[in-house]
Amino acid sequence: MAPMDYEAERSEMVETGRRLWMRGLVTANDGNLSMRLGEGRFLCTPTGVSKGFMREGDLCVIDAAGQRLSGPTGPSSEIRLHLRAYETRSDVRAVVHAHPPHATAFAVAEQPLTVPTMTEVVVSLVGAPLAPFAPPSSEALAESIVPFIDQSDAVLLAHHGAVTVGSTLEEAAFRMETLDHYARILIAARQIGGEVPLGRAEVEQLLDLRRRMGLSGGRMGVANEWHARWREGED
Repeated sequence: MAPMDYEAERSEMVETGRRLWMRGLVTANDGNLSMRLGEGRFLCTPTGVSKGFMREGDLCVIDAAGQRLSGPTGPSSEIRLHLRAYETRSDVRAVVHAHPPHATAFAVAEQPLTVPTMTEVVVSLVGAPLAPFAPPSSEALAESIVPFIDQSDAVLLAHHGAVTVGSTLEEAAFRMETLDHYARILIAARQIGGEVPLGRAEVEQLLDLRRRMGLSGGRMGVANEWHARWREGED
C-alpha cells in the first residue's frame, strides 16, 4: 500500500481535525479521529500530533487489530475506543473522540445528556448517555462505551470527554459540535430557571422524523426509555 493512498479521505481528515481545533473542541494534541476505509482497514490520526496542524502524510492506516499498515507513526493509544465502536455498529463509518469543554463539564459532573429538551439534539443524537469512568487508553475505556454506543450516536466518557459516530466523518464531527452546543445551551438554561423536557408525544414525533431521515432507526426505543425515567424522577 502506497503511503499516500486515500488522498481524498486524508484531506478530509486533516480539514476536520483543523476545524475541531479551531472551535476549541480539542486542544494541544488531544483527541483522535478515524474513518472506516473498507473491510478491516481504517484511516486514523497519529499519536502526539495536534489536530490543528496535521498534514496528510502524518495519518496512518491500521487493521482491525489496531496494527499499523502505513504511516510514519502509529495511532493514538485510544484507537481501541474507535475499533470497539466499529465492532459494535456496522453502520458506523467514522468516529470522533474529543474533549468539548461544555459537554465535558457534564462528563466530569457525571451528568448524562439524555433529557429530551432540544429538538435538533433528539433528531441528531437521540441523547448522550454517560459511560462509567475508565482509565484513558485502556481496554476498560473501550468496553465502557459498548452498552451506550448501540443506543446513541454520542457518548460522554466520565471525567474524560466524549465520542461521536457517524456514517461519514463530517457527520461524526458535526455531532460533536452539536453535543457541545447543546451542553452550552443547557448550562445557560439552568441559569434562568432550568430546562423543561419535551412531552412523550413530542419526543415520539421527533423520533419518527429521525426514522424517516434514515438515522439509526434500530435504536428508537431508548429515547422514550430515558424520557420515562426522567418523568418518573420528577414525580
